[in-house]
Amino acid sequence: MNSVNRPKIESTCELVEGDPWLEPYKKVIEGWESQIQILRAKITEGRQGQDTLATFALAHHFFGLFQEDDGSWVLRERLPNATRVYLIGDFNAWHETVDWRLRRLEGGVWEGRFPQNLLTHGQHYKLRVYWGEGEGECSAERIPPHARRVVQDVSTKLFSAQVWVPQHSYQWRNPSVTLSGSPPLVYEAHVGMSGEEGKVHSFLEFKEKVLPRIAAGGYNTIQLMAIQEHPYYGSFGYQVANFFAPSSRFGTPEELKELIDTAHGMGIAVIMDLVHSHAVKNEVEGISKADGSYTLYCHGGARFEHPAWSTRLFDYGKVETLHFLLSNCRYWLEEFRFDGFRFDGVTSMLYFDHGLGRSFDHYDRYFDGNLDPDALAYLTLANELIHSINPNAITVAEDMSGLPGLAAPRKQGGFGFDFRLAMGVPDFWIKVLKERRDEEWNVSEIFWELTNRRKDEKVIAYCESHDQALVGDKTIIFRLADKEMYWSMRLTDESLIIDRAIALHKIIRLLTLSTAGSGYLNFMGNEFGHPEWIDFPREGNNWSYHYARRQWSLVDNSELKFAALGRYDQDIIRLFSKAKILLQSEIVKLYEHIEDQVIAYQRGHYIFAVNLHGTRSYPGFQCKCQSGEYRVVSCSDDATFGGFSRLDSKRTYHSDGVLSLYLPSRTAVILELA
Repeated sequence: MNSVNRPKIESTCELVEGDPWLEPYKKVIEGWESQIQILRAKITEGRQGQDTLATFALAHHFFGLFQEDDGSWVLRERLPNATRVYLIGDFNAWHETVDWRLRRLEGGVWEGRFPQNLLTHGQHYKLRVYWGEGEGECSAERIPPHARRVVQDVSTKLFSAQVWVPQHSYQWRNPSVTLSGSPPLVYEAHVGMSGEEGKVHSFLEFKEKVLPRIAAGGYNTIQLMAIQEHPYYGSFGYQVANFFAPSSRFGTPEELKELIDTAHGMGIAVIMDLVHSHAVKNEVEGISKADGSYTLYCHGGARFEHPAWSTRLFDYGKVETLHFLLSNCRYWLEEFRFDGFRFDGVTSMLYFDHGLGRSFDHYDRYFDGNLDPDALAYLTLANELIHSINPNAITVAEDMSGLPGLAAPRKQGGFGFDFRLAMGVPDFWIKVLKERRDEEWNVSEIFWELTNRRKDEKVIAYCESHDQALVGDKTIIFRLADKEMYWSMRLTDESLIIDRAIALHKIIRLLTLSTAGSGYLNFMGNEFGHPEWIDFPREGNNWSYHYARRQWSLVDNSELKFAALGRYDQDIIRLFSKAKILLQSEIVKLYEHIEDQVIAYQRGHYIFAVNLHGTRSYPGFQCKCQSGEYRVVSCSDDATFGGFSRLDSKRTYHSDGVLSLYLPSRTAVILELA
């Protein structure tokens, strides 16, 4: 374990000093910081330093099922509302007997100790939990909350925990990846739907077939979704039941480790989509009512259930909940060597109303008493813990509210996330595509929307993620091409609709990437314009896997235009990866003309010239820039990228303070100062 001293915060209101608009809310911000320190003191008993926070986050070393050095077994769970607890499984015909009864310890902890020969690798088990007294006594089967392996029976469809002590532990081959200041270029992926066959794909299939594609594409970070076990596959992994168990539908824990280890060997960091915003309400499979009460880790009363998701809500003010969740962070970092997390549903966590129907268009929206200080304190402590375990870890907040300080460093009075997802960017592109005719696309508005962000935080931009690909919505390529992409994607096909779709798909992606604050994200397959949507097997589609897969054969077919889109994404991602363009924070607008729909801007040694006009090309486009020789390093109109090669990409352009070049319609050009 790497431990560092507790971060010194020069001023909790350094945040305010950097943003005068926050001055009226200074006392509220100070109150938030006070709540963080109160919660920290509660769980560390007043001891200072992140090492005490890391020591606190070791619940997974105490709770759960373990084999001792002498071969005997011990099982512990915190179940304070229980009156009797038994271990049941295929080793005792699922019958509760006195030999398998657990004993109650202090603090509501239940413990069972069993001889070596009574349990073996691969056996299935649950707990039989009793609560209440007399005629009010109840009992139910429960999967232990700290179970590390949970599997589903093929015939009964029921889940149970599984004894998991393989003969040989996984031997790691490669060190964890450190991006060393390189901006994260994130490839968002779902293992189960990562193959072309109509089935749930595995960790090993992903390692063998998808990892090489990601590496070849230039991405340096993978964001894996749906890793924590979830009973309903169609939930996309967002209704978690077993927080310490990697989903067995994709393979074994060792196979997940092999996937991560192989990615590390390719120089790719792997972060995990971590769901700590809520839990599935299933009682047999999940933690809901694990000890017969609803308040073991979650809220009761008015905050019992998420109004939109019908899931259970964690009580972040409880020490037991913090013990569970913080230990969960440490577990995934250390056991599987994940390189960080994308925290899902942060907006829902932060606000009592979960941000539902709320517009965060004024600072008053953050300081009107709607923010849950316990949730903010938990997220802050989680970030401190994660970075104490792995100082190079990446943490990303999926937050649509833009809470000031959320992705600002602790030493600046912020709350510690490394990045925030720029969730407004895909919403903006959807609005443009749905509501604007091509000639109404305003380059000034586009540039402002893509570059408007707080100076104190780093953001990861994206034009679409899995959210925009789900059934009921449309990807960018589908909004642009619709049904035409079923019939006109061969190289020999002529279609003005497809020509427009391909040109704008490339431009939208380059505009988003080149103006990104500190990182960029793409969802698996979107880079080559994957057709159709995502829809997991469910009753409404006759349990079909047709839309829960990725059709790699489309991008692999050189006779299809999907291949051209794939090559363009590879071209620009590789350039940004090699040149680390996103490290250049300053983006200087060089030229814009709203009526001509042309804009040019500079980032570092690179100039980006974009013509969005559908019919006008500009033979003598000019913009002021640094004197010198410029060469074209990428042009979206090249034939290899599905364009018409109207610009001579091999030419060198001389600037004596003014750069002049031919800028074709619907084309984006990147030039580098030699």
